[in-house]
Amino acid sequence: MGLRADDRVGFRLGGQGHQVPKSHSWLALMVLIVPLILLFLPGFGQAAPSGEERLRGYLKGLDTLSAEFQQYTLSADGGRMIESEGTLYLQRPGRFRWEYRAPLEQVIVADGSRVWLHDIELDQISHQSQASALDGTPAQLLASDEPIETHFQILAWDPGDGRDWVELQPRDPESQVTRIRIGFIGADLDTLLMEDSFGQLTRFSFLTSKRNPKLDAKLFKMEQPIGGDFLELR
Repeated sequence: MGLRADDRVGFRLGGQGHQVPKSHSWLALMVLIVPLILLFLPGFGQAAPSGEERLRGYLKGLDTLSAEFQQYTLSADGGRMIESEGTLYLQRPGRFRWEYRAPLEQVIVADGSRVWLHDIELDQISHQSQASALDGTPAQLLASDEPIETHFQILAWDPGDGRDWVELQPRDPESQVTRIRIGFIGADLDTLLMEDSFGQLTRFSFLTSKRNPKLDAKLFKMEQPIGGDFLELR
C-alpha cells in the first residue's frame, strides 16, 4: 500500500478506499509531534523549583543587595493599616540599612554588632545588641551567612497565587516573630510576609532590586546627631 500523489496529507487506509480528512490527519500528526518537541525544551519534565529551593538559590552567592520596597502593616484586629516605603541596603554578613522615607523618616542600621534606629523627626538615636534585636526576624535571615536551619524551621506553603512560597518559623521560642513567608516570582524576591506574637501582620513588596552592587561602607555606620538624644536599649 502506498500514498497517492494527490493525498499529500490525507491517505488511504487498508483496501477500503476511505480517505482520512486532511484536517483530521493534521490533528493526529500534531498529537504525535508536539509531545516529542516538548521533551526537548529546556526544563520540560522537570519539577518546578519549590519555594525552599528558590530561597536557597537566592541566598547562595548573595553578598550585597539594594532594593526599593513598600511596607504594609496591619494591626491584629485588622482595624488599622500603616503604609510606608523606602530603600534597603544589605551587605552580608551582618550589615544592612533600611531607609524609610514615608510616612515617618527613619533609618535603621546594623553594623555587625549593634542595631541603630534614628528617628529623624525626633532627632533621636536608640541602639541595642544586634543578636537580640534581630533574633528570628527577616533581617536576620537576609543578613546572616549561617545555614537557614540554624535559626528557622522550613515549611512548605502554597496559597496558589503563582508565586513560589516558603514558610519559616523561628526556632527561638522567645522570638517576637512567629512566622515569615517569602514569595518568589521566578528567581526574584517579590514578597515577604511577617506575623509577630501580637498578631500584627507586615507585608514587604520589593520593587526594583540590584543583586551584588558595590555599596559604600558608610551606609552601615550611624553617626550621632549633634544635640540629639542617644539612647542605649538592653
